[in-house]
Amino acid sequence: MNDSGADGPGVSPEDITAARDVVGAVIRHTPVVASAALSGQYDRPVVLKAESLQRTGAFKIRGAMNKLATLGGEARFGVTAGSAGNHAQAVAFAAQYFGVPCDIFVPAGAPITKIEACQTYGARVVEGGESLDEAVAAAKAMADREGRAFCHPYDDPAVVAGQGTLGLELIDDLDDLATVVVPLGGGGLAAGVAIAVKSRRPDVRVVGVQASVCAPYAGGTLATGPVATLADGIAVKRPGVITRPLVERWLDDIVTVAEDAIADAMVMLMERSKLYVEGAGAVGVAALQAGVVRPAASGTTCVVLSGGNVDLGVVPGLIRRHENAAGRRLVIFARIDDRPGSLVRFLAAFAKAGANLIEVQHQREGLDLSVRKTGVHATFEVRGPDHAQAVIAAAAAAGFADLVVETL
Repeated sequence: MNDSGADGPGVSPEDITAARDVVGAVIRHTPVVASAALSGQYDRPVVLKAESLQRTGAFKIRGAMNKLATLGGEARFGVTAGSAGNHAQAVAFAAQYFGVPCDIFVPAGAPITKIEACQTYGARVVEGGESLDEAVAAAKAMADREGRAFCHPYDDPAVVAGQGTLGLELIDDLDDLATVVVPLGGGGLAAGVAIAVKSRRPDVRVVGVQASVCAPYAGGTLATGPVATLADGIAVKRPGVITRPLVERWLDDIVTVAEDAIADAMVMLMERSKLYVEGAGAVGVAALQAGVVRPAASGTTCVVLSGGNVDLGVVPGLIRRHENAAGRRLVIFARIDDRPGSLVRFLAAFAKAGANLIEVQHQREGLDLSVRKTGVHATFEVRGPDHAQAVIAAAAAAGFADLVVETL
């Protein structure tokens, strides 16, 4: 798929080196940390490039800074961008740094936290339609109308070169780098990293990872409507005019991962690596955990965690799903006496056995209950399946044998 002996159209290794000189004073050289979980799974060294710790929370600041630096006087009237996520924050930050006006167009219903982040950097945030495509179109229209510079999130040589500076850091930090696993959305990051790495070490394998529900580079059907995915940051429906040839020339392989695998990866990174990584940033870990990518037989495999701007609303669901899968949730239905103190005695039996109550509710309607009985749904936190069985036995011994276990 790649041709490491030729430069991709529009972007050269020299462009990336020059970009590093431009953005180096602002961006963070993010750390590479070992992953005991992934290394242990494959008995091969696997490390994580924690770009989730980058300024503005994602790799996008690299491309945005380089783009605005290359604009020079073209940005004197300001810049515009259409985005509801990491690109918006990156452009707003870069515009503040260079002292130029910035208008960010977002679709209706964009997360308020991301809007506030852009405003913190001095950008004006404007609602630009019902969809991201409409927001991008509105940003372009303003740029054309007012002589502003439009900043594309990925389909721009200066942006690709900026993102490629991450690849130069991998070369600097990992002498035995053998494989790079990188999220693939529009292609700016994946292409930039591949050019930077393979132009210096042609033997290094670079694999792009897409979410299976939106995977145009992997041959998936082009999405036309809204795409529901944890990896919304890479849910790009169509390859870029500039990035597609670069991806096809420089990447060695492209794989896809399912939503459950992405969810598992996000939780593993929180639980085992203490890293808060958004769905789009976790797809590389998902690929290794699911076995669709295997680490190099020799040398180090590096997984790029491209961003850490997690939507807080999804976290409780991720944790709940993980706890259920690990057998740490016990959900039961019981019929107990409908008398004062019965519920207290019922819950005390579980507490004495070490189960932590999460939720409880009465259910009296729609059940075949005697006059003196009430139904109770209760959810408990337990240490695992064996503990759950011990808790159930303890409850039965305390006189509550009429239990229906709904989740164990």
